[in-house]
Amino acid sequence: MRGKLFVSVLIALGVLTATASFVSPSKVPPHAIQSAVVRSKPFLDRAWQTPVAITFKRDISWQSNRSSCGPASIANAFRSLGEESTTEPEVLAGTGRCWLLGFCIPGLTLDELADVARVHTTRRVTVLRDLTEDAFRTLLREANDPARRYIVNFSRDRIFGAGGGHHSPIGGYLEDEELVFVLDVNQNFQPWLVERSRLYEAVNTFDGPKRRGLLLIE
Repeated sequence: MRGKLFVSVLIALGVLTATASFVSPSKVPPHAIQSAVVRSKPFLDRAWQTPVAITFKRDISWQSNRSSCGPASIANAFRSLGEESTTEPEVLAGTGRCWLLGFCIPGLTLDELADVARVHTTRRVTVLRDLTEDAFRTLLREANDPARRYIVNFSRDRIFGAGGGHHSPIGGYLEDEELVFVLDVNQNFQPWLVERSRLYEAVNTFDGPKRRGLLLIE
């Protein structure tokens, strides 16, 4: 029995060591975050007044570690919809995912995140990928519908010049300016706006064998 316990402890320590990088600060320098996207107060104020963004009440629950952006995104989206599971632990309960102290090693794919979301809601959850740019634009026009929540899976590198894959809710779309409001769940980044075409480029990338995309909760 002691031998098995010792092996279990060694395995746990090994996994914790391997996940240490997920707790470290973002690799994207602050000046790159500020200069890569739109963060001006007038635009942010307008974005926060769009129908879906209003439901978040300017209150984002930040991800607890660098691997938990997916569960944090679901938790924030659920809270804005009035669902009961509104924290990372509540969202992950009963899913079998991210079981080691809330770490999702090496992170959740879009399909895995959809499976997590379905455990705690009766709403329809749909994965949208392999999108053309026109299809992406059409979906964004529906991002201001209070009955819908989109979570976007994108590559940070395509927008900020560094970083890996990431999930965050979409708060709304300023169609005249073609700016997407991303409610970034990483506290180092916080909410920002970006040109639709640039976000599409970041979404139209691969996570393993499949392209990234959008998660629709309705």
